[in-house]
Amino acid sequence: MLNRIVLIGRLTADPVLRYTQSGVPVATFSLAVDRNYTNQQGERETDFIDIVAWRRLAETCANNLNKGRLVAVDGRLQIRDYEYEGQRRRAAEVVADTVRFLDWPRDGGPQQSTVEPQTTPMVDEFMPDDSVPF
Repeated sequence: MLNRIVLIGRLTADPVLRYTQSGVPVATFSLAVDRNYTNQQGERETDFIDIVAWRRLAETCANNLNKGRLVAVDGRLQIRDYEYEGQRRRAAEVVADTVRFLDWPRDGGPQQSTVEPQTTPMVDEFMPDDSVPF
C-alpha cells in the first residue's frame, strides 16, 4: 500500500504551534494549491489543504514560515474522525514528512531549505483538548 502526497503551494496564514499534553510540538497550517487546469471561465481554481507537522519540523515551520510563503510538502493523507458539540465530524489533512522552503523570506535572508522529522506520531496525539481544526 502507498499513501504519498506532494504539494506545492502558498501558506494561507502563519503556522499555529501548539503542544500536546505530553509536550510534543505540533504545527498546523493551510496551503493554497492551484489546480493544473482552468474552469469554463478561464480561471484557475484553488484547493485549500490542511497540513500538520510534528516535533522539530513543527517548530521549524512555526519559526520560519509565514503567510504567503511558497513551500513544497511531502507527506501522507490522514483522515480523522472527531466529535464537536455533539456531532461527529471528519477532517482530511496531510501529515508532513518534509517541508521544503521554495522562496526567500521577505527580509531576504537565507533559511534552512528542507526539514525532515525523525518520526511521525500516532493520530491521537494531534487534538489537544481545547482545540478544534475548524
